[in-house]
Amino acid sequence: MKVNFSLLLVLAAGVFFGCESANEELEEGITGPQPVAKTNDMQVYMHYMPWYQGKETSGYWGSHWRMANKNPDNVDENGKREIASHYYPLIGPYDSRDPAVIEYHLLLMKYAGIDGVLIDWYGTHNVHDYNPNLRSSNALIENLDEVGLEFAIVYEEYTAESVAAETSKTAIEAAKEDLAYMQANYFNKEEYIWIDEHPLLMTFGPRYFKQESQWNQILEGISPDPLFLPLWFHSHRVGANGDGEFAWVDFNSSLSDLEGFYSQKEEHELIIGSAFPRFHDFYKEGGWGESYGRVYSNEGETLRKTLRKAQEHDLDYIQLVTWNDFGEGTVIEPTLEDEYLFLEIIQEFTGVPYGRAELELIYQYFLKKKALQGNEEAEEKLEQVFQYLVTLKVEQAKELLSQLP
Repeated sequence: MKVNFSLLLVLAAGVFFGCESANEELEEGITGPQPVAKTNDMQVYMHYMPWYQGKETSGYWGSHWRMANKNPDNVDENGKREIASHYYPLIGPYDSRDPAVIEYHLLLMKYAGIDGVLIDWYGTHNVHDYNPNLRSSNALIENLDEVGLEFAIVYEEYTAESVAAETSKTAIEAAKEDLAYMQANYFNKEEYIWIDEHPLLMTFGPRYFKQESQWNQILEGISPDPLFLPLWFHSHRVGANGDGEFAWVDFNSSLSDLEGFYSQKEEHELIIGSAFPRFHDFYKEGGWGESYGRVYSNEGETLRKTLRKAQEHDLDYIQLVTWNDFGEGTVIEPTLEDEYLFLEIIQEFTGVPYGRAELELIYQYFLKKKALQGNEEAEEKLEQVFQYLVTLKVEQAKELLSQLP
């Protein structure tokens, strides 16, 4: 956890810019992030894409904002940049390594009752955009302890094929190096998600390694042994290495795939359910192939139905699909089109004592943080606002934020 030396100097002086209530809080001391009270004890995880690059941070617009034919440097009369999505982030297209963006995302999740982040992870190798994605993943992970959220990895193992094609490594060697990296850098973190005394590891597929013998080699020597979950209906590709499955998007309006999957949960050691707001990809319009299909939001009813389905089957774990896959439109992050609707629905499901007002406060905090960069006095106040938010002192955060220009 980073040490705020500016705040320590303020404490030593016993002054906090004339805010009496702030002084009182400082005297009590900062105790670190506090857990959010929930009436629903289901563990709720958010699938997260760390794959966005923006000019302000990385110096260029990454492919997930552009696809094959969009240019975010083109700005319309309303100030919107041209991006490869049907939906537009409330804060505009961003860089996944931007510290202000990371804080904004994690605070919104915290106040929605999200317990942890499941990171869509592309490995460790310097091929395509995998290395920038790794840096973004690690930037997110480094901030989790400050907010009080957990994480686990959803491994995109098909990346090993590209590594093998462009380096001297075999695909198996590439995957083994990725697993060794997880073991050395993630599994031992206090914030990593463990279930039944094993670190949780998921894979989106597998799409490339489709034989049990391959996974025997990849997982050999990894200690502690992960609780390994492939995508639903893919257990046969990992054989005895698998410990269950996780659900994804059900394209049937009746949710028959989810119903069938949940009804067979006793066949698996563990299943993780799914809930999603919609599916509306941009692949055809963006020149990245054909569309996979469409699931309509129906003003949030799709998300409500998929959440209810998991509750009806008394699941212990659910994955929200997704925070920010703008290319596929499964976006729970606030957008111009839906604002905070999906997060408000999740707040109702998790039973947190918060609503839209707290989400809007976090958005205002983000705007101030971006607008006041370089203003040392304001940045010190904003750091205290952040501390108030992670310790659930909402009124103090609101009061102090109102003092800023």
